[in-house]
Amino acid sequence: MKLKSRKTIEGFYRAPHRAMYKAMGLVDEDLNKPIVAVSSTCNEATPCNIHLGRLAQKAKEGVKDAKCTPREFTAISVSDVIAMGHEGMKASLVSREVIADSIELMMIAHQYDGIVGIAGCDKSLPGTLMAMARLNLPAVFVYGGTIMPGSWNGKQVTAQDVFEAVGTYQTGKLNLQELISLENVACPTAGSCAGMYTANTMASISEAIGMSLPGSASPPAESDKRQQICYDSGKAIMNLLENNIRPRDIMTFEAFENAITVVNAIGGSTNAVLHILAIAKEAGIKLDLKDFERIRKRTPHIANLRPAGEYVMLDLDKIGGVPVILNRLLRKGLIHGDIMTVTGSTMKKNLASMKSDLTTSRLDQEIIRRLNDPINKEGTLKILKGSLAPDGAVVKITNTKATKFVGKVRSFESEENAFEAILEGKIDEGNVVVIRYEGPKGGPGMREMLSVTAALVGQEIGDKVALVTDGRFSGATRGLMIGHVSPEAMVGGPIALLNDNDQIAIDIKRGKIDLLVSKSELDKRKKKWKPIRPHYATGVLAKYASQVASAAEGAITRPV
Repeated sequence: MKLKSRKTIEGFYRAPHRAMYKAMGLVDEDLNKPIVAVSSTCNEATPCNIHLGRLAQKAKEGVKDAKCTPREFTAISVSDVIAMGHEGMKASLVSREVIADSIELMMIAHQYDGIVGIAGCDKSLPGTLMAMARLNLPAVFVYGGTIMPGSWNGKQVTAQDVFEAVGTYQTGKLNLQELISLENVACPTAGSCAGMYTANTMASISEAIGMSLPGSASPPAESDKRQQICYDSGKAIMNLLENNIRPRDIMTFEAFENAITVVNAIGGSTNAVLHILAIAKEAGIKLDLKDFERIRKRTPHIANLRPAGEYVMLDLDKIGGVPVILNRLLRKGLIHGDIMTVTGSTMKKNLASMKSDLTTSRLDQEIIRRLNDPINKEGTLKILKGSLAPDGAVVKITNTKATKFVGKVRSFESEENAFEAILEGKIDEGNVVVIRYEGPKGGPGMREMLSVTAALVGQEIGDKVALVTDGRFSGATRGLMIGHVSPEAMVGGPIALLNDNDQIAIDIKRGKIDLLVSKSELDKRKKKWKPIRPHYATGVLAKYASQVASAAEGAITRPV
């Protein structure tokens, strides 16, 4: 093995370096082994990550038993729920880049030989995978695990229910005592939000692209299975080192096709579009929105999972987890079984070695439908284009009742203004709520808007209006909610030029989203248009705004 860590260890001139390691309790025997980073995004900011320090210890045990020396460090992670609905959400997508940057910097600075990366909340998963793709050192990704669902009035509940209950309370159909009783039980343990929201979507993708051990996405955060997965992931690193298997050997174009297939089959988060594009970019793979739409059309939606379905990640785990879905897709030729994975074997061989098919029980068939009896014949992440979004927009069509919608624009220059109008009952049926200047540059940070979308659903008008934004949505969003509109308002995209009472036409089947204003009129408006004053002149958000690319490119940052 050619080990990068030898640059910091070997030779008389590295005596000071060895002295620093020995100050931390290591001895020469430890230093003679491969030195493997165990990174996590452990913190007390979010239940998704609060337990990751414990999981890191199990991963370190596996690394040690694989005859390597582990070194632990942490990266930041933002709670998307606690950051939701206010200025804090501007930091969320930015944190993805900071996580990737910080892991990359730690690996470069200390010349570690490989990495086991553990992540919990939404942006920490793609951030960790992006760093692995950049570094291209032997790596295993580990998800921190899902939270258990709560129980309220005899049904399973998640954070999604609490957001939607805010809108229900506002209409008077839920009293304050009921709202508080729901918030008290909705999130009972450590772990990431329970439905097929962004964290669980990205965990499923980590298996689909081969960067995680088979079956590692679904076990709950606080389960013994999760502890074992972390140990096994730590132990797996030596095989990758010995055989020089690196992330770019695993994260091929075919692997990303698998990821796109899986996210459509499971009804996953729209955020996956941004994150898959970003990870692919870091891996040197050319991928664009056309690939998403091409694959979506051939992929049936088979997982009956929240937010649009009935079940949560725990239920999927009980019937075999993501390998069940992968196996079904593989047998129909919908995924590539010959891609390399972190086991050192192909996806096909991994699945063959597991019990990864459903029984014939009614419950199993309710959670994961057979491909000849899907929930929807085509996948759920639809790419729209048209005069309002020439470069693309994204909508999740799971249980979207309206396939066509034409409505009058109610425009807002920020999420806060839109949320206030919704709570005051100022949105009428048939309106297209437009929230602009919330894109990657304009926000900056492309805020998620679950508070807004959940309030509409809670008021029971979620299927009677449309919402269009150059910002993002949470994985828990449902309804005719169209995000990632590109080009964004801050760079003069058509969304910046619309006025109240203009009409927008949405045609889901045709993949169209058009502003019903003549080109000559838009040209006149364009000449008069000026971007808003940037919200931040200094600091990390200003720096991000100056470097970030379009949502159609994954909202990645690039040197200027």
